[in-house]
Amino acid sequence: MGVTPSFNQSSVYFCRPQQLTTSSMTIYLKNLAAADFLITLCLPIRIADYVSSSIYIHQVFCSFGLATFYMNMYASIMFMGYIAANRYLKIVHPLGTHILQKVRPAHIISTVTWVFLLTITSTFVILLFLMQKKELTSVQSATSCEKVFSEEVKLFFKIVYPISSVIFLFVLVSLVFFYYSTSRRLSLAQQRQPASSSNKKLAKSRRNMLVLVSVFCVCFVPYTWFVFPTLS
Repeated sequence: MGVTPSFNQSSVYFCRPQQLTTSSMTIYLKNLAAADFLITLCLPIRIADYVSSSIYIHQVFCSFGLATFYMNMYASIMFMGYIAANRYLKIVHPLGTHILQKVRPAHIISTVTWVFLLTITSTFVILLFLMQKKELTSVQSATSCEKVFSEEVKLFFKIVYPISSVIFLFVLVSLVFFYYSTSRRLSLAQQRQPASSSNKKLAKSRRNMLVLVSVFCVCFVPYTWFVFPTLS
């Protein structure tokens, strides 16, 4: 869900070498691909929970499966934000040297992102196993994960949810701003060379940006503002 449409970087001319930019972009793209891949690994647990009547599978899904899914979903959200910022800086401000476009800071940012998400996820899983309700005997008595959670876990969700909502909203607004500004710059490039062979590539890049923002909203808004709050 976090896989970004390809962006034709060769269609825009820059005034400085692009080696560092490309390398940092590759780091963010690899981390985004890793987050998307880990999300797919959560699907078997989710499917097993839907088709099985075992309370143990339901508890595994509500603990490890659910936590891993949301961790990787927010990893995808954050890395998509880094990629959008990187492209914005490269196209709209091509002459400056920015921290997101350097290789070492890109590694540090990626590591800090994963450590932050892993810390929250590990805290949730540990808290859930220590405070999990014991009276459930069947999936019928726990139709949702909310009934598996103790009051302590629900309190943890109430603390985490505002933080996750702020992160999502910040990335969403940033994504719209970055790609809108980038699209305007590409539009100006199209107007300067209307008969150029790269005109179609520029138009395709602009369409890809619109598709990316649309897919971002469709994939992440329901889970962040409708599904996630019901867990608390």
